Amino acid sequence: MIKTAFLPIIDENAKILILGTMPSDASLEKREYYGHSKNQFWKIIYALFEQAFEQDYQSRKAFLCKHRIALWDVLSHCERKGSADAAIKEESANDFRALYQKYPNIKNVFFTSGDAEKYYKKHVGENGSLAFYRLPSPSPAHASKSFEYKLRAWTQLLDFL
Repeated sequence: MIKTAFLPIIDENAKILILGTMPSDASLEKREYYGHSKNQFWKIIYALFEQAFEQDYQSRKAFLCKHRIALWDVLSHCERKGSADAAIKEESANDFRALYQKYPNIKNVFFTSGDAEKYYKKHVGENGSLAFYRLPSPSPAHASKSFEYKLRAWTQLLDFL
């Protein structure tokens, strides 16, 4: 089944870019980044700023922009049965050259998984003007790491805002 990613959440003030691989089936169904109820992405983001988590998706998107955080996925589309990154085939990357040209304040890129980093390196490659970091996955498929562990690792984002 062919899956298509979302447009980025971004504005001209973005300083960092967080990249996933491809939205899960739950996210695609809800039309929301990190839409699976057990995914910890949004709870981590709100906890970084010591703010109460908001259920409203439009408010969450505005919250990212307010804090100069952009969000996108490495892949624009792929074939995948289910939600596992391991099932991805026939993938194509988003146009990062155009994104970085349009949003030159982005200097730091954070991957939410090893697969996101792998696909980025395969399809986009290195860019000497950017710094890259890998974060622990917020996915429920990676529940072996505690929320507290993930939050501690994600605090490095604050150093770049």
